[in-house]
Amino acid sequence: MRIRCSIGTAKVLGLNKIRVDALPTTAYLMVGERCRYNCAFCAQARESGARADLLSRVSWPEFQGESFLRGLAHPGAQAVLQRICFQVVQDKVALEDTLEWVKAVKGKTNLPICVSAGPRTLEEVKELLELGVEHVSIALDAATPEIYAQNKDGSWTERFKLLSESAEKFPGHMATHLIVGLGESEEDMVRCLQTMYDKGITVALFAFTPIKGTRLEGVKQPIMSHYRRIQVAHDVIRTGLARADCFQFRDGQLTDFGISVDELQERRGGEPFLTSGCTGCNRPYYNETPGEELYNYPKALTTEEVEEAWANVRAARDKREGV
Repeated sequence: MRIRCSIGTAKVLGLNKIRVDALPTTAYLMVGERCRYNCAFCAQARESGARADLLSRVSWPEFQGESFLRGLAHPGAQAVLQRICFQVVQDKVALEDTLEWVKAVKGKTNLPICVSAGPRTLEEVKELLELGVEHVSIALDAATPEIYAQNKDGSWTERFKLLSESAEKFPGHMATHLIVGLGESEEDMVRCLQTMYDKGITVALFAFTPIKGTRLEGVKQPIMSHYRRIQVAHDVIRTGLARADCFQFRDGQLTDFGISVDELQERRGGEPFLTSGCTGCNRPYYNETPGEELYNYPKALTTEEVEEAWANVRAARDKREGV
C-alpha cells in the first residue's frame, strides 16, 4: 500500500530533504483521493481542478508504506512527533483503508492517533475508537446550516447530530473543524464554538484559504483582525474564562469578550494565536503564505508577534469605538 504524507511530515520522517522553518509536531497522513463530495473550498472535491496531491496549500507526496513506517519508527522522528493524524478523503474505500493503516501505525509507535474522517454511523466511530484512535474528527467546517448548504454537500443538521451523539456516547474523544471566512458572521462562529465546547468537542480553527481549481478560488482570505477576534473568542471559551453569553455583538460583529483586551493579553499572551485542535497539532503553513503574518502560529510567538497579533485585535476595537 502507498500513503500520502504532508511535505513537512515527509521531512520529519527522513523521506525528503526540504528546508523548513517549523517542523510539524504531528505526522499528517492522507488516505484516499478525489472525494465523492464537492466542497467549494477543497482541492480534493469531486469537481475540483486542483492538483491531486494538494490539501489546502500543502502538498502531500506519495510514498511506499514500508518507507513511511520505517521513517515513523526512527528515533529522530519519534523525538519530534507528538501525534499521528489521518486525513481521510471520502471516497468509497478510504475509511476501510484507514483502519488498516491505524493497525500498522500502532505496531510502530505509541503516539496518540486522531482520524479526521466522515463516519456515517455511531458504529463506525466506535470501530475507530476500539482500534485505539484517541480522537475522531467529524468536520462541520461551516458554522451554520445555511453556510454549509452554500459550500458543502449533504446536511449540516445530520452531521451535527452524529457529532453530538458521538460526543455524548464517547466523551472526550470527538473533534471537529471550523473554517472562518465562508460568509458567516462573527456571532455565528462564536455561538457555534460555544455549542461545541458545551458538548465536549475539541475544535480546530482554520482560516479559509483559496485554492486554484476550487469553486472558491477567487474569494479572499478573512482579514486578519476578523480572524484574530475569533481566535481570542475561541481561547476565552475553551479555557472557560468567559462564555459566549457574556460577549457583546453589533450587527453580527464581536465588540466585547466579557473581559478587557488588556487583561486578556496579560493573561494569555500568544496562546490564542497558536494552531488549535488536538494537543501536539501545529499544521505549519496550512493556511499561510511564507513571509506574511501567520493566521495560526505553529510554534511559540516572539514578543513582536504577540504585540502584532493583539494590535490587530485592538485595531478592530479602536475602529468601532472611534479611537
